[in-house]
Amino acid sequence: MLAQDPKLKDGYNAMGFSQGGQFLRAVAQRCPSPPMKTLISVGGQQQGVYGLPKCPGESSHICDWIRKELNSGAYTDIVQKHLVQAQYWHDPLNDDLYKKHSLFLADINQERVVNETYKKNLQLLDKFVMVKFLQDSVVDPVDTEWFGFLKTGQAKETETLQESVLYKEDRLGLAAMESAGKLDFLATEGDHLQFTDKWFNTKLVPYLR
Repeated sequence: MLAQDPKLKDGYNAMGFSQGGQFLRAVAQRCPSPPMKTLISVGGQQQGVYGLPKCPGESSHICDWIRKELNSGAYTDIVQKHLVQAQYWHDPLNDDLYKKHSLFLADINQERVVNETYKKNLQLLDKFVMVKFLQDSVVDPVDTEWFGFLKTGQAKETETLQESVLYKEDRLGLAAMESAGKLDFLATEGDHLQFTDKWFNTKLVPYLR
């Protein structure tokens, strides 16, 4: 559809809100023509989620129980193919299961193999902008909005993008992009997708010009 739109033939900018952030990144990696110039992920879950909206804290036994129940079905074939949220469920306690059965996130994040085409295409972006909401109560962990996540094997401590294997091995080209000045990390006060017109016009619209 993008390739057939004559208005986009010289390239376009893309802005994804919440899950739209990672879905548009997949477009940049998989569909390089017409070229995406700037990608803005507004509260996107770039490393997926392992939590529930409004869940009362990491130490909550209720949260842990519901997570376990979700884990029992999130990576089944039928759920992966029919429930969109399962596409970015990322279980750090069952890393092998996630890498083997996640149809979407494990693929675009180069968890199984390094797809050099994905890596090359993402680096064609002029800018990749990631916005994090500092009081986000919907996305867990919130670090995923800047491509960070929970450390593998546990569900308490997080790591930044720069501390991750994905970055250190540069499996997706993000380290090279940061060195080239192509990654911007923005933070704003507020809950998930809560921002003012003034902030949007001041911080994000300039990237679209």
